[in-house]
Amino acid sequence: MSVEERLAALEKRVRVAEDQLEIIRLLNTYGPAVDSGEGEAAAHLWIEGGVYDMGGLRRAKGFDDIAEVYVSQIHQDMIHKGCAHLTATPRITMNGDTAEAVAYSFIVLKGGEGWNVFRASVNHWTLTRTHDGWRIVERYNRTVDGSEESHDTMRKVLR
Repeated sequence: MSVEERLAALEKRVRVAEDQLEIIRLLNTYGPAVDSGEGEAAAHLWIEGGVYDMGGLRRAKGFDDIAEVYVSQIHQDMIHKGCAHLTATPRITMNGDTAEAVAYSFIVLKGGEGWNVFRASVNHWTLTRTHDGWRIVERYNRTVDGSEESHDTMRKVLR
């Protein structure tokens, strides 16, 4: 292998590593954004027209609809009580300028003297590279409830 070929292979590997790191940062921006009341900023983690499918609870499409989730009374009550949306480290599959990620997420709520897991979900994200960096095309989550639907989402890490 020539020096040029080795350099090209190294550049490709570095690009993939940088893309994965940017995606991890993007997904981990979500929790602090929604928990601090910055719903508009959180909505812009998606592309225009992007979709957030909340597993039967709601399907939001587009910046305004997604941002509306975070101004709802239910969400506002949660963040003013003490709430943390946590995203576990995702398994990312790169496909050039698109990617898929699968990870667990948890909503932790303050209750009494401690915090309790309010919801545990498994998530699948479809992402794309834009001129503003990586953005979410679609995110769907399914409650970890033993259902075949949640297991199917988990199995996406194997594909």
